[in-house]
Amino acid sequence: MAITSTAKIRPRALVRASGGPRYAVALAVDALGTGLLRPFLLLYGVTVLRLSAPVTGVAMTAGIVVGLVCMPAVGRWLDRGARSTVVAASMLVRVLGVALLLATPAGHAWPFATAALFLGIGNQAWPAAHAALVATVAHGRERDTALAAGRALRNAGLGTGALIATACLTGGTSALQALAAVTGVAYLAAATLAWSVHLHADPAAGPAEAGAADAAPTPAPAHAPVPRMRALLAANVVYVFCLNVPEIALPLVLVTQLHASPVWSAAVFVANTVLVVTLQVPVTVLMSRFSRRSVLALAGVVLAVSYLGFLVATSLGHGWGAPAVAVVSVVCTLGEIVYAGSATALVTVLAPAHALGRTLARFELSTGFGLAVSPAVITALTPHGPAALWGSLAGATLLSAAAVATEKDQGTQPKDAGAGPSGSAASTAGALSASS
Repeated sequence: MAITSTAKIRPRALVRASGGPRYAVALAVDALGTGLLRPFLLLYGVTVLRLSAPVTGVAMTAGIVVGLVCMPAVGRWLDRGARSTVVAASMLVRVLGVALLLATPAGHAWPFATAALFLGIGNQAWPAAHAALVATVAHGRERDTALAAGRALRNAGLGTGALIATACLTGGTSALQALAAVTGVAYLAAATLAWSVHLHADPAAGPAEAGAADAAPTPAPAHAPVPRMRALLAANVVYVFCLNVPEIALPLVLVTQLHASPVWSAAVFVANTVLVVTLQVPVTVLMSRFSRRSVLALAGVVLAVSYLGFLVATSLGHGWGAPAVAVVSVVCTLGEIVYAGSATALVTVLAPAHALGRTLARFELSTGFGLAVSPAVITALTPHGPAALWGSLAGATLLSAAAVATEKDQGTQPKDAGAGPSGSAASTAGALSASS
């Protein structure tokens, strides 16, 4: 369904819609700190703590998976009206994780596993808490743009942090410990800034407050049940594989199958980060003329096409294969951008106001599960050849896109078709001033 009007990029209004200047700084500091440590956590366990790579990997995976268990509690906390407090808590629990990491003696796996658990809890809780905060402050298509801006800012911080950490790795184990300490300080500073926003939602607020700006046929009743979204949640598990393609699938294929230089893997990763940072907001605004569900289905098609492109590129063999993979990775990144700009936004408008937290928590559970299993699936399929890997991913993603497109919204929530840029800057500023 085409929408005649679209959102526009207004920088000041976008900052307000994203939670305000202090919250934007908190996001940047948090992302910078995360980029300093998260990509090198495995290296920390192996080099600083002298743990074996398998033990370190299992501890990190267990931290991610067990961290998902906290999501129902996070959802209920959000549904009681907490917003900035939950965001700050997700950052503070990672401060505890970093402190445990620094206190872990060499050769001790259990303290490292506990630190990974606290880091995992914070990493899993943050996306739902952030989305709920933005959904409280911004409405309509302005909310979509604010969510996209948050993702672009976070990717910029992660990339900058990773570059700084890479430059510091020449310092050996002491440099890794220093990076961990700086990460803890960054998390603490970000938590303080996020908490200072003092944003709280009225759990009794009906759709007139929380979703009227999405002005589609009929908003959800004030006490509508939590939407099931079975097809959407199942499809999301497959969609999120795209997030691990630049980090896991492509380096594995480039190095083991095409015997290309690791420089190609680095180039693909850098290009992915730059494209997300620069295009996430403009593409989300461009797609705002269509319904969110249609855009999410389109994202699946684009991703599937890119997977088939990788299949063709890898068949070129050594020489042309690596450059072709790099070119196709741009298409994959565009699919990722379209997916990220529509998925969470769709969930926020499908959820009745009183169940926003629980709905976002369920969505984050599907995201976390997909991120947890995708490395194992990718590494299991790769030895069986390009057709097994890319053909399977393309087929599963196309089926997921079809499921998203055909699923019927329950609880009279067709507002995902959404109007254009309602939810003005004035209403956003009013929400912020009322919460301060």
